[in-house]
Amino acid sequence: MPTEDELLQKELSRLNFHLPKSRKSLKVLLEEDEPKVQLRDGQFHFFKKDELKYISTLLDSDEHGSLSLPIILEITPTWHGYFRVRGKAAVKVIEKILGTYDMLEEKSEVILPRYLIPEIRKKLPTTTTYAFIIDMLE
Repeated sequence: MPTEDELLQKELSRLNFHLPKSRKSLKVLLEEDEPKVQLRDGQFHFFKKDELKYISTLLDSDEHGSLSLPIILEITPTWHGYFRVRGKAAVKVIEKILGTYDMLEEKSEVILPRYLIPEIRKKLPTTTTYAFIIDMLE
C-alpha cells in the first residue's frame, strides 16, 4: 500500500507531465533551426525564435550558456500567493522584464507574488512554464 507521501508525489508527477525531460541552454536554442525540447509526455515544446532573441538581449553573451529554458516558475501551496524562480540567469531575465533588476544585487533565487505571473507569461509565453512542487521539508 503506497504511503501518503508516495501518492502525493505521484499526483505531482502527473501535474508536471508538461515539463521538459531536460532543458536546453539559450545558446544552444539560438543555434537550432527549430528550437524545441522534448516533454515528459513525449511531445515537443517549441520556442519562438523572436522570444529567444529578445531574451538574448537581456543577458550578457557569456550568460547565454547558463540560462536553461524554459524558465520554470515554481508554484507550491505553502507559499500562499507566491512563486519561485531559480538560477542567476533566469532571475536576471525575470527581474529585467519586471523592471526590478539591480546589477549590484546578484541573486540565484527569487520569490515573487503570483499576480506578476501574467506579466511574465505575456512577454515570455514559450520560454516560461509552471512546475507544481511540494517541499517535503516545509
